Amino acid sequence: MKVGGTVRELHISDRRIADDTAAYVIAEIGHNHEGKLEKAEELFRQAAAAGASAAKLQKRDNKALFTKQMYDQPYTGRNSYGPTYGAHREFLEFGRAEYAHLAALARELGIDFFSTAFDLPSVDFLMDLDLPAIKIASADLTNTPLLAYAAKTGKALVVSTGGATMDEVRRAVDTILPINDRLALLQCTAVYPAGPEDLHLSVIGTYRREFPGVVVGFSGHDLGNEASCLAYTLGARVVEKHFTLDQSRPGSDHHFSLDPPLLGELVASLARTRQALGAPAKVCSDKEAPAVRKMGKKLVAARDLPAGHLVTAEDVACKSPGDGMKPYQLDEVVGLRLRTPLPADGAFDADLLVTPAPVGALSAG
Repeated sequence: MKVGGTVRELHISDRRIADDTAAYVIAEIGHNHEGKLEKAEELFRQAAAAGASAAKLQKRDNKALFTKQMYDQPYTGRNSYGPTYGAHREFLEFGRAEYAHLAALARELGIDFFSTAFDLPSVDFLMDLDLPAIKIASADLTNTPLLAYAAKTGKALVVSTGGATMDEVRRAVDTILPINDRLALLQCTAVYPAGPEDLHLSVIGTYRREFPGVVVGFSGHDLGNEASCLAYTLGARVVEKHFTLDQSRPGSDHHFSLDPPLLGELVASLARTRQALGAPAKVCSDKEAPAVRKMGKKLVAARDLPAGHLVTAEDVACKSPGDGMKPYQLDEVVGLRLRTPLPADGAFDADLLVTPAPVGALSAG
């Protein structure tokens, strides 16, 4: 769809995303697979069954991403999968074999598959697999070297903006667009979970006005699907929600993620939202016509009127059903003469009316 002469459109695989399309729903699995390929497979299957457009993971080159001190620091507790933070992250990290396997499964399921790249080696990793898009997390919105590097791949970029200022968003967009115009910009709040007061969905309109050629979306850490439907009505066409098989599992993301039934409800709610928005043209639909006829009004004779009668406002009533001349056509009736008699409640019709002869013509007769 063109906005101010600019096309606001993005393709990921064979899916077109634009103002006139359904929402592109991303099931953000992250590391909710808990390092288990079988669980990741089930998450992909459930995401596809729920109607999601894409399933997404997160890719990190942990030793390149973290300082040695952070990598080696002790990491214990309910959410830990290793004695140090590095060991924890490595336990959750999938390699090439797992990614290739899941890419094949995604093709079989008819769902897109891509991942968040947190560093330059991860961009190379995802490019080598030829995934259809690259996600950039909110934390890397200010990482212009990573943004530029990912943009140079030519892949569609989906960029979240949680915790950012508008100047930082502009800087990110200005970094990407001269290199790659395949961009979706997602309003996001870096609060987990986010309450309604945290979401600031009006930013979606700000993004649409300031970046007229960019597809805008919503990455939600909120509970439920109401905000996502509101986001769609405001123009968001990419909707990302975290996804899990069990919200009670240990881990930082499970508790605010959607489970399969909730993801299915989200997809269905977004479809209903699109249906409810309908078309911008205001018309009387075929379904409305019977009610309009039954409850609407038409112009009828207020009493028996003889042929040749000069119609006055007092001669006309507005009554149902509304299958004749509309009340707003009163001026088209008053001041004309009837060709034939019209009984009380008889409907006025243009064919029954004639313009009265000029006064001079009547005198000459």
